[in-house]
Amino acid sequence: MEDNSVANVAILREEEESIKIIDAVNDDDGWQTVSYQKRHRKQPVKALESFSDPQRAGSSSSGDVFRSIEQHSVERRHRLEAQREAMVAIGDDSSSKLNGDAGEEGSDFEGAAGLENDGAEAKKAKPKKPKKPKVTVGEAAAKIDASDLAAFLADITVSYESKQDILLMRFADYFGRAFASVSASQFPWMKTLKESSVAKMVDIPLSHISEAVYKISTDWLNQRSFEALGSHVSWSLDSILADMAIHQGAIKGTKKVAQQAPAKSQAAIFVVLAMTLRRKPDVLINLLPIIRENPKYQGQDKLPVTVWVISQASQGDLVVGLFMWIHYLLPMLSSKSNCNPQSRDLILQLVERILSAPKARPILLNGAVRKGERLVPPSALEFLMRATFPAPSARVKATERFEAIYPTLKEIALTGSPGSKAMKQITQQTLQFAVKAAGEGVPDLSREASNVFIWCLTQNPDCFKQWDNIYLDNLEASVVILRKLADEWKEHSVKNPTMEPLKALTSFRQKNEKALTTEEDVARQASFKDAQKYCNLLMGRLSRSHGCMKSVVLVSVALAVGAAAVMSQNMHFGNLKQLLVDFNFFNFPS
Repeated sequence: MEDNSVANVAILREEEESIKIIDAVNDDDGWQTVSYQKRHRKQPVKALESFSDPQRAGSSSSGDVFRSIEQHSVERRHRLEAQREAMVAIGDDSSSKLNGDAGEEGSDFEGAAGLENDGAEAKKAKPKKPKKPKVTVGEAAAKIDASDLAAFLADITVSYESKQDILLMRFADYFGRAFASVSASQFPWMKTLKESSVAKMVDIPLSHISEAVYKISTDWLNQRSFEALGSHVSWSLDSILADMAIHQGAIKGTKKVAQQAPAKSQAAIFVVLAMTLRRKPDVLINLLPIIRENPKYQGQDKLPVTVWVISQASQGDLVVGLFMWIHYLLPMLSSKSNCNPQSRDLILQLVERILSAPKARPILLNGAVRKGERLVPPSALEFLMRATFPAPSARVKATERFEAIYPTLKEIALTGSPGSKAMKQITQQTLQFAVKAAGEGVPDLSREASNVFIWCLTQNPDCFKQWDNIYLDNLEASVVILRKLADEWKEHSVKNPTMEPLKALTSFRQKNEKALTTEEDVARQASFKDAQKYCNLLMGRLSRSHGCMKSVVLVSVALAVGAAAVMSQNMHFGNLKQLLVDFNFFNFPS
């Protein structure tokens, strides 16, 4: 009896599994393949024996058991046939549902499908998040309250009085919060600087800051240490360039960019940096060696940022602005590979703005020497001279602009205290390049270089000795300069009351005479003859002017001797002769 019960349980379990498979097919709307589990289960030996011979068990109810099994088998076949018919119907019409025993499952499926459709409609009907209102730089700046800023600065100054770096970061944080709502689209600084003239970019973005906020901020910045301000300016500049690298990487399609976007608003960084540079422009000069040597600050793509930075410093101090232009931007103009017409135009716009500022000339002349360093050194003057006076075939559109700025920059380059040690060095350095330019055969350049060369002679008598040393190596230039001296003698003779011109001319004559007897080159012989002609002409004029001086000196000496004789009867003729020699009286040619 127990064996029959076990067999019945096994058969019923198989039927339940078949029904589950059918139900699964109904749930999937008939699209899932019907599969049955493999029947590899081994039936108990005893159960198989009972089925093969039911009489062996000796039970009176064994017949009822077989009838129950047969009944279940018939019902199962009916269900399977109904399922097959339903599947055929599904193949003909995918929208129909199973009938018979699968009716309930079909209704359940329809209910589930309805729920899914309702869920999809609910997702579609989900309301969109409201867009944040666009805030411009001007609107954000207008919300900054001057009294609130003053209270904030007073509070952090007390809290972080000894920590200057933290003070400046908190100061930047305040403006970072004020401009946090300004998106990049409302402050496209790269595009703005690239497309703006210097006159327009200089006011970006400080034109939106109120006078009260600006004054409170700059007065507070003026109390910060020079070193801390330098570090903060460097940090701000690095943040701007990092943001530029990110935008350039996005434009070029770069997937990964080494730098990460600064957390603070770019508008806030520009505002704080501009106020710092205007109030403490000297900070920028201290950073010049770093900016000039570090490659990350160089390149034409960074030029608009560099010009903007220098323009902010020039608003605070014209001398600093011109110093940065001469020592950092001017060398870019001499580089053909690093300067295109657009870059040249931007660089010239900046210096034109500096020189056209109110009272620019006296301010710049007064600051021609800054901490022992020339505002316009001789090397810069040489480049400016060559750019202003090129060969006729080498003139470009920018030449006229150089002609406009050259006189003022030349005046700044040549200003100084006559006779001072620093001025002597400047004249000697200037004479070196002027003599070369004078002999290059370019008419305008030769004329201007001769003027500068003669200026050196008037400022430093030692330049005559320097000229004597380089005379033979620069014969063509010497002829040009001697001719100019002869043509403009009345003007230049007053500026050279010393004996050095006469000594130099005497030396030149000796060299000319020697060269005329030994020189074989016809062109150089002609140059030596011209030089000798001008030397003789100049010496004659010098002799006549010094002849007049003889009488003056003789009378002066006689008066001095007479006075001395009255005071002392011990003066001898030898003393008088020595006195005349001291006055170079016997050195004048007759």
